[in-house]
Amino acid sequence: MSDIDVAVIGGGVVGLACAVALARRGLQVMVLERAERTGSETSSRNSEVIHAGIYYPPGSLKARLCVDGRDRLYAYCAERSVPHRRVGKLIFAASEAETAELDVIAARADSAGAGSLDRLDAAQARRIEPELGVAAALFSPRTGIIDSHAYMLALEGELNDLGGAVVCHTRLTRAERVDGRWQLWIAGEDEPVLGARLLVNAAGLHATQTAALIDGLPPALVPGPVYARGCYFSYGRPVPFTHLIYPVPVKGGLGTHLTLDLAGRARFGPNVEWIDDVDYTIAPHLHAEFLEAARKIWPAIEPDALHADYAGVRPKVRTADGAIATDFIVQAPDDHGLAGLVNLFGIESPGLTASLALGDEVAARLERCGDLQPA
Repeated sequence: MSDIDVAVIGGGVVGLACAVALARRGLQVMVLERAERTGSETSSRNSEVIHAGIYYPPGSLKARLCVDGRDRLYAYCAERSVPHRRVGKLIFAASEAETAELDVIAARADSAGAGSLDRLDAAQARRIEPELGVAAALFSPRTGIIDSHAYMLALEGELNDLGGAVVCHTRLTRAERVDGRWQLWIAGEDEPVLGARLLVNAAGLHATQTAALIDGLPPALVPGPVYARGCYFSYGRPVPFTHLIYPVPVKGGLGTHLTLDLAGRARFGPNVEWIDDVDYTIAPHLHAEFLEAARKIWPAIEPDALHADYAGVRPKVRTADGAIATDFIVQAPDDHGLAGLVNLFGIESPGLTASLALGDEVAARLERCGDLQPA
């Protein structure tokens, strides 16, 4: 059985960021990823937006880590030559009835430390985006876009430079604390194959199932998984927009919005579909739904250029009281009583933006509990 300092379960963007944060502290880190490559689920099936931290309640982990992570992510991209662009975002009210919600969003953003937003009337918004159907809007100058795949490659490259490693096609089947270390079993093996002083469960969509494999973790502390699928439709022709365009938020998400990739191509999404299991199917009837939502942004859109592209699934969780968690859950030894273990639950948006800050949050929680001390 091989021995290391840290095993991170899950090779998505957050798992990689956690691994880098711990490797920077001089620890030997290995990332175990069940898929054939890193970042193939939630990390690569999203809008690739660097969020400003606008929507999250002051004092929440999402608010704090998004704002911190945003600034650090821009700096990291510049340092590591990760393609990105600070394009800015318009949050618009399609009708007068929605304009009051803009005031709520602006106040929350200011309280959360996300920075002030510019309030625009219809004429001012149309000077920025002439084709937008809008009653009023907010402008966020700190919102950007990123090549998420290049970012994950940069994280993996830094981890390798620090002496860490990523092992794919490796699915955890059991973890047990024995003599001050975590012993890990993987699929296809009858005996533990890896020992680690610290264990980080950053398995994303599979985090709750992974937690259930950890001996000694009270079942009451493992939230139930809830899946919300978000589909995206791409637009096959040039669009007259230069900023990201978001409606006021809807229950379960930020509403079907228009985002641009680094080549200027547009996509609309995601919607919100509550599903029972991880499923990336895009139903044919959704074209009409997306066309209706897209027309609120761009009345002149051409229906035949709008095509189904891809889907992602948000790894939401349900807490013990039956409510769907609205914040990240970072569960450390002082929460569950198991030394050297951190569970990350419900790491949905803005997880990509917050990833570097989440990595340091995990390290800080372990340090607070005395688990980052030399073995």
